[in-house]
Amino acid sequence: MRALRRCCRPGCPNPAVATLTYVYSDSTAVVGPLATVDEPHSWDLCAAHGSRITAPKGWDMVRHEGAFGAIAPDEDDLTALAEAVREAGAPRTLPTVPDSPAGRTEFTPVTPPPAPPPRPARTGRRGHLRVLPDPPT
Repeated sequence: MRALRRCCRPGCPNPAVATLTYVYSDSTAVVGPLATVDEPHSWDLCAAHGSRITAPKGWDMVRHEGAFGAIAPDEDDLTALAEAVREAGAPRTLPTVPDSPAGRTEFTPVTPPPAPPPRPARTGRRGHLRVLPDPPT
């Protein structure tokens, strides 16, 4: 499921609708529609910041023509969210044990499920730099 991305400008709580990318080899800044994935060398901007951003001195600025629109979640995302909410809110049922001859209920201890296997190494992020793991061989 896609997470809602926010504008990268400090203190801006608005959702991102545009992506700013610098093409260093051409000295060009490009503001276009929101990228489908969060790239390490691009910046997500809200509509206000996307329309006001300027390029560094001596650089060209290329802007997407037209208005930026927020990406609405598709039907699969909404269905997955609804299923997750239902599963989280479903009551847990405990196994029933028949009454003992003495009239007392005996409980069998329930063992917890095994721990999931460790997750593979994730990318680390420190400031504006990102460490990428080696590709699988």
